[in-house]
Amino acid sequence: MKKSHPIRRVVLATAATVSGIVLLLSLKPASDPASASAAGGAAPQQSAAAQESPQGGASNAQSGSVTGDVVKTQYGPVQVRITMSGGKITKAEAVQAPSGGTSDQKTELAVPRLNRAAVTAQSADIDAVSGATYTSGGYKQSLQSALDKAGAAGGKAPSSPAGGGAAAQARTVTGDVARTQYGPVQVRITMSGGKITKSEAVQAPSGGRSSEVTNNAVPKLDQEAVAAGSADIDAVSGATYTSGGYKQSLQSALDKAGG
Repeated sequence: MKKSHPIRRVVLATAATVSGIVLLLSLKPASDPASASAAGGAAPQQSAAAQESPQGGASNAQSGSVTGDVVKTQYGPVQVRITMSGGKITKAEAVQAPSGGTSDQKTELAVPRLNRAAVTAQSADIDAVSGATYTSGGYKQSLQSALDKAGAAGGKAPSSPAGGGAAAQARTVTGDVARTQYGPVQVRITMSGGKITKSEAVQAPSGGRSSEVTNNAVPKLDQEAVAAGSADIDAVSGATYTSGGYKQSLQSALDKAGG
């Protein structure tokens, strides 16, 4: 029997080892990105959150000008325009105000003060200017409507310090009927941000002389209620009973509203 040569055994063993290594390498999966791409695999994509810029997203800050509704007063219309930046009032101005006769003097006195007060308060919760009650009341109503519009447009409209949650939403409350010597008086108020934005008599004395007295007194009482923000208003001369009934019903409406 012929013996195998030692060199031949070494050659055969080496060949077997090389073959095994080649086989193992051919079975090893590609682990680097280039190999995966070459094999037709898609590189993992970033999630939507990871792709967003840290500073991305729409800003909530409102900027620009908003004009409030025109408010009719006994001495003329009042309309306020505000300029917003970053959700804050940076400027307030009356684009309409009573004029003619003594109204010019009152407007020149009151409006600059009201403008400054609006910027300082950042709301319609501002005091009426003495001697310009009607203009002040109209100014506050128009200012509040401008703030409401700014909020509806998606900006961060400043809210009244007394407002918040449900209190900041406009709602209507009707007071109890007050009986007077000349007939019943009943007042309905609209509240927004914890403040009176509108007051009106849904019942008032009528017939004969009473109709004339009511037509003269009620508009004044409505304006006074808004300007004062309470039932602490003066009686209208010549309409003492109607004024008294108005104040009683107004106070009951405020009590119901929690004001």
